[in-house]
Amino acid sequence: MAVAPAFATSGDDLPGDAEGLKRTAAREGVDGYVRSGMALGLGSGTTSALAVLRIGDLLRSGELRDVRGIPTSEATARMAREAGIPLVGLDDARPDLTIDGADEINASLDLIKGRGGALLREKIVAASGGGLVVIADGSKMVDALGEGPLPVEVDRFGYEATLNALATLGCEPELRLLSGEEPHPFVTDGGHYTVDCKFYSIPDPAGLETEIRSIPGALECGLFVGLTRAVVIASEVGVEVIESGLS
Repeated sequence: MAVAPAFATSGDDLPGDAEGLKRTAAREGVDGYVRSGMALGLGSGTTSALAVLRIGDLLRSGELRDVRGIPTSEATARMAREAGIPLVGLDDARPDLTIDGADEINASLDLIKGRGGALLREKIVAASGGGLVVIADGSKMVDALGEGPLPVEVDRFGYEATLNALATLGCEPELRLLSGEEPHPFVTDGGHYTVDCKFYSIPDPAGLETEIRSIPGALECGLFVGLTRAVVIASEVGVEVIESGLS
């Protein structure tokens, strides 16, 4: 694992607010890794949206050409179309890389993703080739994964049994609900439920990922292990780029 130099952004140039840091990370990640002719996995969430807008700007200016996007959610697909990014599916192309955000990042560049509700499609695209370039502000770096909940996408059929099975792994599982007068389950683009599992600490992300996948009804979890190519972190002190050696 190598720490690469910042892409010409010093701490003095950085905004202090979280939104500004996300925008900086998105810009540096796109400018540092995206090249003309690429097929790009396009992640979901607020930071990924900023990367989509940056790619659209570069296409309009002519600095990028012939870039195609593989979206990980319907919301990302809509935004990409509005930004002028041509879209393809995995049956048409495999990503040269996927650019996406993360909820938590540890020192080994393992991730928790999916709190925005698109983890299954995000993992399918990220695992299909090219590796992940993760863009984030400094608050996403953690000593150990599990500071917040780990999302698990589950089949709607028999989800109560799936929750009970997840609880045997030592977590507190909660079905994700949408608030309102009558709260109801959040449903992913694929028609599934999401369970947020509170582990508090995950010392063995790869082992836990395997255990969760062995549960019938647990379709995928938000642990992204061994998929990260690079992390671009913007904080008040500068932009740090950490590369895993994955290509």
